[in-house]
Amino acid sequence: MNGCIQNVYDTILDRRENPSENSYTRYLFDKGIDKILKKVGEETAEVLVAAKNGDNNDTVAEIADLTYHLLVLMALQGIKPQDVAAVLEQRHKNKGNLKQFHKTDKNT
Repeated sequence: MNGCIQNVYDTILDRRENPSENSYTRYLFDKGIDKILKKVGEETAEVLVAAKNGDNNDTVAEIADLTYHLLVLMALQGIKPQDVAAVLEQRHKNKGNLKQFHKTDKNT
């Protein structure tokens, strides 16, 4: 999967640098951060609905759409898949990393 993610990311970078008339990726870059973030939000909601409905095929398709839009966001902001992979690798090495939740005193 990692190679696939990198290939999609590389294609996204290519579309940014070499505009094509009918490129949806180029359209997103032309519209800017607000449009890209709107699409990330929409795709996130679609993942949630598909997962709630219990249809794994729909959930997988929506996760793919979300991943693509996240990769566009990453490319816009200069974040590489390797940057995310490095954080995940570091977290994977941390065994027993359950976060301690803060207790909130609702009376204060």
